[in-house]
Amino acid sequence: MKYHIENFGCQMNEHDMEKVRHLLHVAGFEAASAATDADVVIVNTCCVREKAEQKFYSLMGRLRRLKAKSTVVLGVMGCVAQLEKEHILEKLPFIDFSLGTSNVHRVEEAIRIARTEKRKLLSFSENGCEASLHVRPGGKGRLRSFVTIMKGCDNFCSYCVVPYVRGREKSRKSSDIIEEVKELAAGGVREVTLLGQNVNSYNKGSDDCTFAQLLEKINDIDGLERIRFVTSHPKDLSPDLIRCFGRLEKLCEQIHLPFQSGSNRILGLMNRGYTAEEYLGLVHSLRKQCPGIAITADCIVGFPGERGQDFSDTQALVEEVRFDGLFSFCYSPRPETRAATLPDRVPREIAMERLKGLQATQKIITREKNCGLEGSTVEVLVEGSSKSSPEEFAGRTRTNRIVNFAGSEDLVGSLVELKVVKGYANSLRGAIPRPKEGGTC
Repeated sequence: MKYHIENFGCQMNEHDMEKVRHLLHVAGFEAASAATDADVVIVNTCCVREKAEQKFYSLMGRLRRLKAKSTVVLGVMGCVAQLEKEHILEKLPFIDFSLGTSNVHRVEEAIRIARTEKRKLLSFSENGCEASLHVRPGGKGRLRSFVTIMKGCDNFCSYCVVPYVRGREKSRKSSDIIEEVKELAAGGVREVTLLGQNVNSYNKGSDDCTFAQLLEKINDIDGLERIRFVTSHPKDLSPDLIRCFGRLEKLCEQIHLPFQSGSNRILGLMNRGYTAEEYLGLVHSLRKQCPGIAITADCIVGFPGERGQDFSDTQALVEEVRFDGLFSFCYSPRPETRAATLPDRVPREIAMERLKGLQATQKIITREKNCGLEGSTVEVLVEGSSKSSPEEFAGRTRTNRIVNFAGSEDLVGSLVELKVVKGYANSLRGAIPRPKEGGTC
């Protein structure tokens, strides 16, 4: 039996599909490179933004034709499944199973029921995530791995559907996380990324360790070289967590800290729980603690009620912070959210014009920052062949920049020092420094 997965969405979705692959391999399945070659096709969905949901339904239209002329088992998982629940069969009556975000562990059962009993399994438990949280895909043969430390969100930002599709916050025991990271490091993983909808609130209200204390424990694990985490909420970025940067040698000098808007009025409508001034204060504290830290963020343009001055405030914040990278989007209303009921919608053409202006500003900043690294030496974890040229190799710096360079296969998996010879809009070009003439061995 062969399976094929189509995945949409965030790192959490990517990691969920790592778990699915692991469970199916244990059950004897093999991966297929295309849906047309598979006995089972699984589509993992995202509904955080409208565009991802539209892409999902477009794909399902194509898969419906495949289903009509084959015996393929077709299943849907993830956020759209959780949001729609049983109603998904009204839109997609031809699917064989649908599993919500807390039901990853039931995928092999769902396939078996569809094949042997010709029955549809629909499972959307609201917060039954304990079993899913403890599926460990392992890290054999990989250099980088995700580790889920918590699931769900209690913030209820007015635009965000995550609390409705991922449930309320639930943290894993620190001892289980430490054990998993140790297993990954022993299996060859050099870098882990700790995942959660809001990692800063890990273990809030619990007598287990805080997130900063968890980072300290992971920092002591032998064999591990790098630690990253996503995503952080500004209102929960504690002084203890800020002090971890530059102090814990394995914690990479990089943080993703969404700000969403530079306007305090819009931040209030979004229910973000901080002001633009407080956000700028956090950025100042991070850079004071760790001057070389790379900061990336998310931003929404065209939120209901956004006026010209509100957008100017956002532009000003981007120009002041000078982010290393920015993920910016036009607002799209999401079901169940309070923002979907707000008046004063921004016309699409105005929102798009603002978005293009903001992205143009950030593109200049990112290129300037990358060019500013020319001549410096950076540590790179070599991951494999370069996407831009199969004859070259690529890796990432501690600040999460991609570096392409000429090298050899034996460097894959190694940490190497490269000199930055050129900065581009989205990457760097590096070179292995030549030994100084007249040097001794």
